[in-house]
Amino acid sequence: MTEEHTPWGETKVNMADVQPLDFVTVKAVLPTIPLPAHASRQPIITERLVLRPISPDDLQSLHVLRTQPEVMRWSAAGRVDADVDETRAKLAECLPPNDADNYDFSICLRSTGEWIGIGGCKHLSGGELGWPEIGYMLRKDFWGSGYATEFVQAFLEAWWSLPRSERELSVDGATVRGWSGGEATVDEIMTAVTEPDNVASQKILGKWGFRKLKVWKETSEDGGKETILIGHGIGRSKQ
Repeated sequence: MTEEHTPWGETKVNMADVQPLDFVTVKAVLPTIPLPAHASRQPIITERLVLRPISPDDLQSLHVLRTQPEVMRWSAAGRVDADVDETRAKLAECLPPNDADNYDFSICLRSTGEWIGIGGCKHLSGGELGWPEIGYMLRKDFWGSGYATEFVQAFLEAWWSLPRSERELSVDGATVRGWSGGEATVDEIMTAVTEPDNVASQKILGKWGFRKLKVWKETSEDGGKETILIGHGIGRSKQ
């Protein structure tokens, strides 16, 4: 890549940009684990949304979301859930005791309380690039109304306000600006991952200051599919 950190909106990826992941061990100040328990988390209220802790009662709403092909196209699975039991297993990943390492929310309309999506950070211990990773999914019938943009802003504000402590982690070297090894503490970042065709999410990330950090190729577990992925990141100083 010609630039290590490129302002990110709509973009095109050249194959020359694709590089293998290359992890290094660093120290950084990150949200303290365990995170606040679900029972103690307060809802986050925006102009139009309420972000509240995920509940077992969200199963049917989550199943509707995860059976929309347009939504699941961009998910790690790349397909709709086979049945409600598969959705139940995904929901369990967000519930206690897994809340110690996950900072996820149900996304609801403030005006009616209607459940419209899910989002947050499920990879506090390390996403694709080793750093915490933000992600979200909204029901297709609520696309195009600015809700994703509103969610990202509110989530990041809450994220940066969490108590923090220093710890060691393994991250891709392209995400660490100016680090040449040693014991120095590096600046924390929040990351996000998109596919090249997911222009809508790239524009949302770019609006809030995320920049391109890495482009790499991922092969499915069965070895049958290769996917190009784009890693984005934002530092706390940008907020």
